[in-house]
Amino acid sequence: MKKQIATMMLLLGLHAPSLAGLAEGVLAYKEQDYAAALKEIAPLANTGNADAEHLLGLMYYMGHGVPRDYKQAFRWHHKAALQGLPAAEYVVGAMYYTGNAVPQDQALAVSWFRKAAGQGHPDAQYALGLMYRYHVAGLPEDAVLAYMLWDLAAARGHRNAGEQRADIARRMTEEQIEEAQCMSRNWQPGMPLPSRPHKSSSTS
Repeated sequence: MKKQIATMMLLLGLHAPSLAGLAEGVLAYKEQDYAAALKEIAPLANTGNADAEHLLGLMYYMGHGVPRDYKQAFRWHHKAALQGLPAAEYVVGAMYYTGNAVPQDQALAVSWFRKAAGQGHPDAQYALGLMYRYHVAGLPEDAVLAYMLWDLAAARGHRNAGEQRADIARRMTEEQIEEAQCMSRNWQPGMPLPSRPHKSSSTS
């Protein structure tokens, strides 16, 4: 499970560009013209634009257009995460989970994953589902919450969430599946993530 989370792909997840230079920077990045991307993105990041901060953090994380520097990657992603950008919140959570450039802290990882998942970020929802499924990072084993989170992530196009949901469903009762599906149907981004008074919800 740790390998699954550690190797989850980082997605751009950018909001609609609010400044002209951001659109050009994103296009240049997608075309792998990293020098042009850096020229457009860095000034915006330095003025506090969260999308630009996130993309600059990604460039440092991947070593695209700049030397790979995980500390700088964390710095820029953290700035964007503090502004509530869900893709950046997810990356910060992943870096705390793996201890990449920061001291490993599973409680902080869960906290950041929750923030991103609560805004509908599918990778964060998938990660939390794994944590509930395998009783990781202090979260209880809970098949219902894992199914619900994977149901949400699958609806947003996450490639692995549907497979995980199908696998765990084979180990759940009909009542558990119905509860998880009801929770998924009734939840919308921005609402608190569901919690359950903890009773046994483990799978064999």
